Amino acid sequence: MHQFRSHGTGEFSRDQFAEIGENVILERGVMVFHPEMITLGSNVYVGHNTLLKGYYKNTMRIGSDVWIGQQCFLHSGGGLTIGNKTGIGPGVNIFTSSHMETDQRASIMDGAIKFAPVVIGEGCDIGVGATIMPGVRVGRGVQIGTGSVVVEDVPDYAIAVGVPARVMRIRDPGE
Repeated sequence: MHQFRSHGTGEFSRDQFAEIGENVILERGVMVFHPEMITLGSNVYVGHNTLLKGYYKNTMRIGSDVWIGQQCFLHSGGGLTIGNKTGIGPGVNIFTSSHMETDQRASIMDGAIKFAPVVIGEGCDIGVGATIMPGVRVGRGVQIGTGSVVVEDVPDYAIAVGVPARVMRIRDPGE
């Protein structure tokens, strides 16, 4: 039997972050857990009702000039890095852990948890409602389509769409 406990309220103050740059806007309703494990660069916008789920064992590093839309869920149990000049659309989910099946007769919730980092390169655009799964590396200058589910690495300058996301083409870095 699991013993449940609260993770807290998600309330925070700016001085609790590992680092926080200049001109950081955290809109009303943003909740932050383990801010001491989160680094925010300068010129960062975090939209209303977004949840930054820090984790005591790994870090969340958000670069400078980053825009994060409303109602996003960013998890850093396995570690999360978001490069500079990246846009994260509203409703995006980024996961860095998952439950592993260990015995077909047992509940999956009783299985081990696998942690795997997510890295999003500089200059990316993650479309509205996209989901990025644990262990994925999204290269530099990548565009992820609206509603896509990213389950494997995406190379630099790719445009990837779909469920699961597939690379449609590699764009010219000058675009």
